[in-house]
Amino acid sequence: MEGEELLIERKDKIAFLYINRPEKFNALNISLLNKINITLRAISKNDKIRVIILTGIGEKAFAAGADILEFSEFKSKEAMELSKNGKEKVFDFIEDFSKPIIAAINGYALGGGLELALSCDIRIASDNSLMGFPETSLGTIPGYGGTYRLAEIVGKGIAKEMILTCRKISAKEALEIGLISYLTEKNELLDKATQVANQIIMNSPNAVNSAIKAINYSGGDSKKKCSDIESEYFSKCFDHPDFKKGVNAFLNKQKPNY
Repeated sequence: MEGEELLIERKDKIAFLYINRPEKFNALNISLLNKINITLRAISKNDKIRVIILTGIGEKAFAAGADILEFSEFKSKEAMELSKNGKEKVFDFIEDFSKPIIAAINGYALGGGLELALSCDIRIASDNSLMGFPETSLGTIPGYGGTYRLAEIVGKGIAKEMILTCRKISAKEALEIGLISYLTEKNELLDKATQVANQIIMNSPNAVNSAIKAINYSGGDSKKKCSDIESEYFSKCFDHPDFKKGVNAFLNKQKPNY
């Protein structure tokens, strides 16, 4: 329905979740993250739904990062809560969810939007997609798992290059480095995601859930430590003058002079 930040559609055994803030390039605010959590909790209790496909409304963005206006005045304590609560309610929750979640990336997947996609089990992108982490240009770092999930998927070298330079990569390059599994034309994105979902549905739900748990266990305690360290450094950035300088420049559509 119009005005709702998250739209839900069910087709047979697949639930489609649509991020619906196209006027904000589907930026992730706290309200939206809470809605994603509530919706997934409900889906977890519905045995008739076997796979979730997560995408954005419109052709411009899957999710173009977090809503910067919400945290532009935060200090380190509030930033720590933002990071840890977001991970617990959405990003870690998605990664460890009992049913497979496919990210169908249409357009921009930047910052928190790319972190959302990285949390999903499988990523598919349309050929107009751009992915990247602009956080260091704002005086901070990814705070929803991006530092360690990106490194885990594409390797430390590429992760460092993407995060330190803020370079956006095309869907073609994302496929080449293993960030996504499939590349499609934009009008075929959801068809391909549905095809992959149906391939999963043919298999044992218990085995699929067990496989997710077993694969996610790799890293184990070290991933928890990575998460804590990321949240710590993310929050410390909010007390540094560079953060204020970077956010003010962004909000005023200027380039920061560090």
